[in-house]
Amino acid sequence: MSQATERLHRYLEDELGECCTEDVDSRLKELDTLASTLGTERAEAELDVLSALGNKTRYTLVRVLVAAGEELCVCELNAVVDVSESGLSHALSRLVDAGLVEGRKEGRWKKYRATNRAVTLVTVLEGSVTVDE
Repeated sequence: MSQATERLHRYLEDELGECCTEDVDSRLKELDTLASTLGTERAEAELDVLSALGNKTRYTLVRVLVAAGEELCVCELNAVVDVSESGLSHALSRLVDAGLVEGRKEGRWKKYRATNRAVTLVTVLEGSVTVDE
């Protein structure tokens, strides 16, 4: 029996008052079913979105676009974050790839807006964090 299985056995014994191999096997099957409902591809896609937000510049850009509620030009976004034009372009590209922002060209200007996914994530985060003032 592996260390994890032994620990699960002890836990089930505490919870059930007694535990046998069948109880452990049954619980392991239940846990495997829970883990498989997520699926590897879905987990990777969700991690890509979270990873895209895991940088101060990218997170700031998303927050600003969500707060604006409208398209903003790259020149406006560049005024918000202290990065080079190349760094800004890379950050926006990563956010587009994650499905958090959409961009379009208008003449010689490039404009971006937050997607519904970004709005939802920011809304959830705002409701889950308390800030001491």
